[in-house]
Amino acid sequence: MTELSYLDVPNFMLQKGGFLPHVRMAYRTIGTLNAARDNAVLVPSWYTGTEADSEAYLTGKDRALDPAKYFIILTNLLANGVSSSPSNTAAPFEMGRFPKITLHDNVSLQHKLVTETLGLDSLRLVTGWSMGACQAYQWAAQYPDMVRACAPIAGSAKTASYNKVFLLSLRRALELDAAFNAGFYDRPPIGGLRAFASIYAGWGLSEPFYRNAAFADFSAHDHEEFVAYFWEPFFQKCDANDLLSQLWTWEKGDISDNPVYRGDYVAALKAIKARTIIMPVDLDRYFPPQDAQFEAEHIPNAECRVIRSDWGHMAPMNPSDSPTIDAALRTLLEE
Repeated sequence: MTELSYLDVPNFMLQKGGFLPHVRMAYRTIGTLNAARDNAVLVPSWYTGTEADSEAYLTGKDRALDPAKYFIILTNLLANGVSSSPSNTAAPFEMGRFPKITLHDNVSLQHKLVTETLGLDSLRLVTGWSMGACQAYQWAAQYPDMVRACAPIAGSAKTASYNKVFLLSLRRALELDAAFNAGFYDRPPIGGLRAFASIYAGWGLSEPFYRNAAFADFSAHDHEEFVAYFWEPFFQKCDANDLLSQLWTWEKGDISDNPVYRGDYVAALKAIKARTIIMPVDLDRYFPPQDAQFEAEHIPNAECRVIRSDWGHMAPMNPSDSPTIDAALRTLLEE
């Protein structure tokens, strides 16, 4: 395993206004760049995820993303607690003062990493799950001449209204905890984080997952134990401001929200040149297949392959769903 590295950029101007006097994006690479310099794959992280999570769930020996074959760049989303975040940024941009970050900001930093630090002029593939998928779309629209193939997994090119209702419920769970104190808390808002976890448990998986008692794989006897054993501990280790900052980035996701496309979503989709395979999950409540099918209809060289899984949005964490994902990735990598 290679060590974590950092891209440090001074006076980074933000898409929605303002700047950070110092921004740091954490990343790691696995595998080796070949002599032709054409085997680079970029995998951005997802909501609350890190580059280590991306490596664990999407790469590996005998997987499509095999470090023995590809030079894999694993990046950390801003505000995930590893890259620059509310929890690790100095005053006057700490905690509730951390500025608003977009996917455009994240991808601009990743582009700087890929071109200036790593010296690459193209990417064989950009792929990711959830917010990682949203960044894959962003890459393909923001830098269409650099991305040869794109594989968004359970994500979207524009966050839909129904998705935003879910995000609003999560935000309310934290903000309405008195301990949150408008983002300047002296102790974690545990009540809000527990409510946050219970909401996520319902949306992240599917009704068949619970009906078939798949939570037994997590040593839980019922839904309440599953929330207590898995979801609450996970979110209680997260910083509330980090969670909210990433939520804002997720909510504002839109590949057309920039001076190039000026809000013309279809034009932004049509501008994507990459060979694209979109992989929604049939029971995903955040990013339903209907959105992916619309995107595939407007991206010139795209297709939609639906993953069938009771795990809903969390399908990439289910080993049984890995072969379906890998088959699509191999199609793109081998073309």
